[in-house]
Parts: sequence; C-alpha cells; structure tokens
Amino acid sequence: MKKIKFGILLIALLIAAGAIFAYRIYYDRKVPNFSRNIELYVYPGMEISEIQDSILSSGAVRKPSSLKRVLSKVNEAKVGHYLIDTRSPSIYVGRMLSLGWQTPVNLTLSGSIRTPGALSRKIGAQMLADSAAVAAFISSADSLDAYGIQPKMLFTRIIPDTYQMLWTSPVREIFDRLDRESEAWWTPERVSAALKQGLTPEEASTLASIVDGETRYQPEMPCIAAVYLNRLRSGMKLQADPTVAYCFDYKLRRILKRHLEVDSPYNTYKNYGLPPGPISCPPKACLEAVLNPDSHSYLYFCADPSFNGSHRFATSYSEHLVNARAFQKALTERQKAKK
Repeated sequence: MKKIKFGILLIALLIAAGAIFAYRIYYDRKVPNFSRNIELYVYPGMEISEIQDSILSSGAVRKPSSLKRVLSKVNEAKVGHYLIDTRSPSIYVGRMLSLGWQTPVNLTLSGSIRTPGALSRKIGAQMLADSAAVAAFISSADSLDAYGIQPKMLFTRIIPDTYQMLWTSPVREIFDRLDRESEAWWTPERVSAALKQGLTPEEASTLASIVDGETRYQPEMPCIAAVYLNRLRSGMKLQADPTVAYCFDYKLRRILKRHLEVDSPYNTYKNYGLPPGPISCPPKACLEAVLNPDSHSYLYFCADPSFNGSHRFATSYSEHLVNARAFQKALTERQKAKK
C-alpha cells in the first residue's frame, strides 16, 4: 500500500513538475511580459547581465524570472537600439538581442548648426558614431569626394530635418542618407526656382545660410532674402554681418568696423558676390525664402531697436543710416544697463 501511495505521489509530483515546466515554456514564449514599452541601448562590450539589470530596473517586467530564464540562454547581444513593447513575450527579447532586430532612432538636425564641429556634436549626441569620427569624416576631402563636394560645400548637401535610421549606422552610411535626402529635396521645381533667381542650388544654399545668420524671425526671411538678391543684381557688395562673424568663428559679441577689414574670401564687406560656400547649415525656411523671395526694392535693413527680432528696411542709404543709428543707440544703452 505504501508503495502504491508513493507511486501515486511520485506521478503527481512529476505531473505537477511537467505542468510547471510547460507553463513556463508557454509563458516565456507566448505571454506578454512587459507593462509598458522599454527603450534599450546596448553598447559595445555590454554584458548580458548588464542588459538584464537595465531592463529589470525599468520596473516594467511582470515576471522577472521569465526574462532571466530567456536571457540566461543568450550568449551575446548585438549592439543596437531596441524597443521592447507591451506585446513582447520574454523569448522575443532574447531573439531580438541575439539577432540584432533594432528599432530605428530619430536623428534630428535642427537649431543652430553654424560649423562642422556643431554638426559633428549634434550627430554624435544622437548616434553610436562619436563626434570625433564624424568630424574626421566631414573634414576629409577624400570622404566628401564621393558626394562630389569639398568640405567648404558640406552644408549644401544637408537639409535640416528628422531622419529615422539605425543607431549603429556608420558615419558614411549617415552621410549617404543625408545626401540622398538632399537630392530628393532639390526637386526639379526647386532647382528651377533657384535658376529663376539667377542661382544654382549650391548658391541658393549659400545665400540661405546668410539669411539664417540674419534672422530667426521666419515671416521676414523672404524679405531679407530679397534684399540680398537685389544687391547681387545691382552689383553691390552683400555686406552681410554674418559672413564677418563666420570669419571669426562666431566668437565676436559685437561686430565693429575693424572686424570688417578681415582678409577672407568669406568677408562680403571686402568681396563682391556670394562667399565660397555656406556659412551655416540653412534650415528649410531659409532655403524656401531664397527660392521664393518677396518682391521689393529694398537694399538695406537693420535690426529694430525694440529688439523684438524684426527689422527696419530701407531703399536708400540715408534712410538706412537713420535706422542704423537708432539701433546702435538702443544697443549701447542696453549693454550699459547690463553692466
């Protein structure tokens, strides 16, 4: 009798163990194990234990034991950016990491991008490629030769926007994408609009970068673009302060008369026509302003003394001087008040 009871108990235990084992397999493979989405970055050299701790620290894992069982069987995780969503069972996470099923990231190029260094830092802050690698690439004539440009024309091939791509994309892959996006943005209609203003797309980008340096007030961009186009057509020097600021690596707090004498092909106070290339990475709004400028006869403009971001425009130099003196007086008073 005891043997029979023991046998029955043993069978019951085996059945229970089998049921538990089967349930674990079912749960690991079929049951969503996360209460909310988890964004995960796996860096080079990261151990499975570190990845596991990172996921568990989110507090979104319903059954940690299930995740641990699955990750214990993963020998190596692929470097990348991953999104674990609420539909994911634990087994999906293991497969995702071992096979490298990445989720793209948003590479956003926006705001002030005045120098190649600023571009490098912006990309390096969002992608696995570090800023030093990006800087080395964009300063190399050999690298940019693949796109048919020299380093000074780099910003003619970048359209500020948000682009989805893999976080692990190599630097060349990043710039291949940016180059394709630039080609796509310059539609035949936009190229035709540039030619209508007497500009190539590269020249339009250069002028747009000057507009970008002059204002952040979007409603006035077409008006300012038209001022510079009027100057180009009348044979005047552009005399654009942003080009002087560029010559001094944007380190000047205030541009003085002595700064206007700097010997540089980018100094539009000394040279006629456009500078050799863009002085910043112009946003789409500035590019569109150059392609679709206002129609007027203004040749001058000056910041409004109210410092509201707008400008006062003039057709004659004498009228411009009145505006300029009013602004300089307001600027001097403002700087005194800060001391």
